[in-house]
Amino acid sequence: MGQREDVLRLDARWAQIRSGAARAAPAEAEALLTELIGALREPARTDPECAARLGLRLGDLAARRFAGGDRAGALAAVEEGLHHAQQAAGHAPEYARWYARGLINQGVWLSWPLSDEVRLPRYPLGPRAESGPSPMERAAGERALDLTRAAVEVWAGLDQRDPVNRRGLAQAKVFLGDRLAELGSTEEAVAWAVDAEGGFRQLLRAAPGAEEAQEAEEALDHIGRQLELRLRFLSFDSLVSLRARGLLPEPLLPQAVVAARIQGVPEPEIAGRLELGAEQVRTMLEVTPWLAVWRFEVRGPDGLWNVHEHPWHSATEVRNRTAEDIGAELIRGFTASADYPGDGVPWRVHLWWHEEGDPAGARFRAAAGPDTAPGAGGGTPS
Repeated sequence: MGQREDVLRLDARWAQIRSGAARAAPAEAEALLTELIGALREPARTDPECAARLGLRLGDLAARRFAGGDRAGALAAVEEGLHHAQQAAGHAPEYARWYARGLINQGVWLSWPLSDEVRLPRYPLGPRAESGPSPMERAAGERALDLTRAAVEVWAGLDQRDPVNRRGLAQAKVFLGDRLAELGSTEEAVAWAVDAEGGFRQLLRAAPGAEEAQEAEEALDHIGRQLELRLRFLSFDSLVSLRARGLLPEPLLPQAVVAARIQGVPEPEIAGRLELGAEQVRTMLEVTPWLAVWRFEVRGPDGLWNVHEHPWHSATEVRNRTAEDIGAELIRGFTASADYPGDGVPWRVHLWWHEEGDPAGARFRAAAGPDTAPGAGGGTPS
């Protein structure tokens, strides 16, 4: 009994340092955490609380390793920690929460190469992308997705009358949407993000404390940015599917309508399949601009593609125009300009919505000249 109490006192001391309530030099903190993990191992064999705390502290060790650039070491530590956390999860709701958070962290660290420096999907177009994750990175991403689904299930199995559990479930759904987006499952990523958004709005309606309200507002801001990005990569059929499932909220409808128009869907079809009035669609298209971004390239004698300067590498804001409309207009201007290389020289154009990116994400693309893609000289709305 005395040994257990000593270990828990050591854990309480570490918790104060971890939270910032007590100070310690980096080397001292590292030594204390190492001592604590060692001290917890023996009682963790039979004591659920010690097992849960061992899982938690191995997670702390993993976080420190990851922050120091040791991703492999972090994954090894969190894997061991989850083994202990899972054993304890069924003994108390708090231990289950610790287990669920560990699952999410492992998913984040596994999927790290699939996101860019601002934590947006590096390959949002999935298998259509010109460049994609390596087989090893994709396998890690699939594992991360499984772990995050498991975390959602753990949170969903807890008492949802407790706002802590409702918040944890909503947060887990945000992470699940992120993992899906990284693997190119954009429609389902949107579905989970919208579901999570509803959860956070319910928490705000329950008049939480200031700290909880701030967390919910920050989560809603994150979800809003993610949804704005993800809708740009959805087909019209996916938009229709989300609308039918009640997962295309009113604030997103103008962007959904613009997305459909960019793809060349006629206004009556947009209205009919998205269950909107014709005048409502027309108004949305007239007041909601989209940014057309294009790049013309000409192949040089060395076989390399050279990017033209402005105005053939530029952008402009447009309203109620399809990508094909803009692309055709650009091609007419280019072929009539002094920059046109001549009929025998290969050239190509890509046009994106909002920002340059992977050619697979171009809303319009065309190529002309020898040795270009099939259908040279024509445009391909995407």
